[in-house]
Amino acid sequence: MAGPTRHHRHSKAPRRWLLPAAIVAVVVVVAAVVVLVTASRHDDGPAPAATPLPAPTVTVAPPLPTPTVTPSPRATTTAFTAALPASVLQYAYASSQPEAEWLSAGALEAWADAYVDGGAGTLTVQAGQFRTAGAATAFAATLVAALPPALPAPGEGQGRPAFPQAGDVTVAGATVGTYTVTDGGLGDSGVAIGIAVWTNGTAVFRMVAPLVDIANAYAAYPL
Repeated sequence: MAGPTRHHRHSKAPRRWLLPAAIVAVVVVVAAVVVLVTASRHDDGPAPAATPLPAPTVTVAPPLPTPTVTPSPRATTTAFTAALPASVLQYAYASSQPEAEWLSAGALEAWADAYVDGGAGTLTVQAGQFRTAGAATAFAATLVAALPPALPAPGEGQGRPAFPQAGDVTVAGATVGTYTVTDGGLGDSGVAIGIAVWTNGTAVFRMVAPLVDIANAYAAYPL
């Protein structure tokens, strides 16, 4: 006789250990991927060093010299004399007198101005106002014709300017006259001098200064 049939009971309780195990497995896989990616980046070698940018070039111009002595007061009786400068570079105005030869040549007014640097250096400027630009140009031409023959400047080719120099005088892009700057040879004191002659409309100027200063002095003169 057959015995009673035995039924096996299967537990229905959830297997709670499966969820934590799955989470741990996922974390391990992600960590492995991160390690592999990081390692592959390191295998490429160190990052190239940044190329340094070249340092900018800065040009610093030396400051222009200024007078060490106080300019003398000038009698500004006309608009022309009021426009004449009190100083040119390191040279300060010292005195002025009428320029008789220029007046005889037709200038409406003409002056011979003396400038000093507080030592042995001097600069002189003859300045005249003419009736027309044509008259000024014609008179300036006689001054240029009387300039000494061109001489090689001492130290030429060693940073010293070459003479003579000539060209147009321009104001706001418009040509208003011409200029000539040249070596004047030895002055009365035995110092090499330079001479500049130029026109600006109806005005004529003739400057005499030490040769080492003449180019800069001409450029610094405001008229």
